[in-house]
Amino acid sequence: MKRIRPATLRDSRGFTLIELMAVVLILGILAAWVAPRFIGQTESAKLTAARVQIESLSNALKFYRLDNGRYPTTQQGLEALVARPESGAPRWRPGGYLEKGVIPKDPWGNPYVYVSPGVHDDFDLSSYGQDGQPGGEGDARDINSWEIDQ
Repeated sequence: MKRIRPATLRDSRGFTLIELMAVVLILGILAAWVAPRFIGQTESAKLTAARVQIESLSNALKFYRLDNGRYPTTQQGLEALVARPESGAPRWRPGGYLEKGVIPKDPWGNPYVYVSPGVHDDFDLSSYGQDGQPGGEGDARDINSWEIDQ
């Protein structure tokens, strides 16, 4: 006499190789479809962060000018926002002009470029983007204070 297995025992053996391959294929298709959308957002977020930091540094420079009658020179640089310059800052604000007392680097880890007097405005403030070099396109393009609507 042949023994019959109950259906519950037969169903509890697990997945077949074909079922597992189908699941892996579906997950691969979803990852290939979703991943590029998130990867592209990283650089877009860095560009936005650079614009926001340039606006923040520009505002700190304007407060410096209100207190001292002029912007820091190119030689004094952005350092004048966190440490009192040796000359030309008679009413420098104790504690400086940046909340954390640190000059931020751009989102790619490069220093911001500050020139005063600037070519485009009273001062020019720039991030050279992902490549850290002047010029460039796409993610490597420069972000400049005179091109940001404030």
